[in-house]
Amino acid sequence: MNMLFDGIKIGLILSFMIGPIFFALVQTSVEEGFRAGAMVALGIWMSDFLFVLAVYFGVSYLADIVNTQSFTLILGIGGSILLAGFGLASLLTIPKGLLNNTVPDYKRSSSYPSLFVKGFLINTINPFTVFFWTSLMGTVVIKDGFDGNQASIFFGGVLGTIILTDLLKVILAKRIRYSLRPVHLLWLRRISGAALIVFGVVLLVRVLLLVGW
Repeated sequence: MNMLFDGIKIGLILSFMIGPIFFALVQTSVEEGFRAGAMVALGIWMSDFLFVLAVYFGVSYLADIVNTQSFTLILGIGGSILLAGFGLASLLTIPKGLLNNTVPDYKRSSSYPSLFVKGFLINTINPFTVFFWTSLMGTVVIKDGFDGNQASIFFGGVLGTIILTDLLKVILAKRIRYSLRPVHLLWLRRISGAALIVFGVVLLVRVLLLVGW
């Protein structure tokens, strides 16, 4: 139970962090509904699940790759471009209804596969996501000598908490969307797009500083 509670605590800490994932979930849920937001979240969860499997079955090999400057630089540049690209797309593709200050038509405009890929890429092409799961595996699981069952309970607590809190964000965002006026939705879209661009720039700067550029 202690391992499960430790995993839940780490999952709660992650859930309260405001980052590109938060803005992507909220914007998609408000504009396109629960199912669309859930598909973005599903892509994020799949990315995290694959990271957990990768670090568990190849932590030493993966750690060697992660610690190379070339890996960090390539993934960091790719991630920053991706985040900035999503942000620009959000700013430049504004529905006509929002610009005309009319009541928006709440219909899904993106395909489910594209929403899944969006969530998966936002979470995956970020070197600090890799660093987090690798560090968690090394400092908690390996250091404390967890066996397979104990590691499964611990990471189950982390991932389970992330899934539940992400679903809660999606549900809350969907419930408030009918209370928002078109101008509010327009500013939400602008803020989300600008935030993704800022996160992309910050990611690039952090990576460049990390590799000593």
